[in-house]
Amino acid sequence: MLFWESTARCNLSCIHCRRTETDAKNELSTAEARAFFKDVSSFSRPVIVFSGGEPLMRNDWRELAEYAGTLNLPTALATNGTLIDDSIAKDIKKAGFRRVAVSIDGPDSPSHDGFRGQNGAFLKALVGLDKLAKAGVERQINITVAAHNVERLDEIYNIARRLDVAALHLFMLVPVGCGIKIEQSHQLNAERYEKTLNWICDRQLSGEMELRATCAPHYMRVAMLRGIPVSGRGCLCGISVAFVSHRGDVFPCGYLPLKCGNVRRKPLGEIWRTSEHFAALRNYDRLTGKCGACMFKEYCGGCRARAFAENGDYLSVEPFCTYE
Repeated sequence: MLFWESTARCNLSCIHCRRTETDAKNELSTAEARAFFKDVSSFSRPVIVFSGGEPLMRNDWRELAEYAGTLNLPTALATNGTLIDDSIAKDIKKAGFRRVAVSIDGPDSPSHDGFRGQNGAFLKALVGLDKLAKAGVERQINITVAAHNVERLDEIYNIARRLDVAALHLFMLVPVGCGIKIEQSHQLNAERYEKTLNWICDRQLSGEMELRATCAPHYMRVAMLRGIPVSGRGCLCGISVAFVSHRGDVFPCGYLPLKCGNVRRKPLGEIWRTSEHFAALRNYDRLTGKCGACMFKEYCGGCRARAFAENGDYLSVEPFCTYE
């Protein structure tokens, strides 16, 4: 997965956002983005996720998605959904996005709008999801799980079922960027985090829809202990995930602020192969503390961004894990 922060511009002011900039002056140009995609296609075939900010605020998102398709690079779109009307939904379909994820952070307007910083955002997101369905676009709902909505997950799950979306992905809040300001007021403690992971396992067993825990690596340990089959690894940061900012800066993930290079000056393929930070993240023996001693470290790995936010050391202990 290659997450591209295509723009820092956004029409909302979400209190958990990782963005620390909001203007477009340093964004990759259309030509630079095309060159970046061309380089990616030379060494890998990741899913390129157009994110932001709000990616639909770029004027060239259609052109760039279509260009990625000519390179056999699959694309997905992560949006707040509020800008999607009939015309935009049809353009999204034509651009070839395999799936569109719309953020829903509460089961009603007060809970969602308060988190997203704009009245009316909830109803607009639901309209966007409806327009996408009518255009024949596969849809996904993303939810950032935090203190304001953790007790209402069943309500959001039922909304996802009612809308017949393909998937519901639950993102566990990572306190970085602007979001670090809400660590105390919105972050779950380790025990509530554990309870939420078990809630996800319970719903997965029903098999009603694709349900995934994201930025929740110790889901792997919880699922394994419950006998639920798992594959891959929990924290994919720098292992099978990379993040490229609107300015071309390369990070192991969107929440770990370790700059590893810039695609304007060095091809992503070279950064992927030679970065010392990427190499450290791929060496599970570099983990320290209880993460380093844990029998699940090759399956979980702990959230390296939370470790960095808490301890200033991305290889140290994941602070929101109860397991010893």
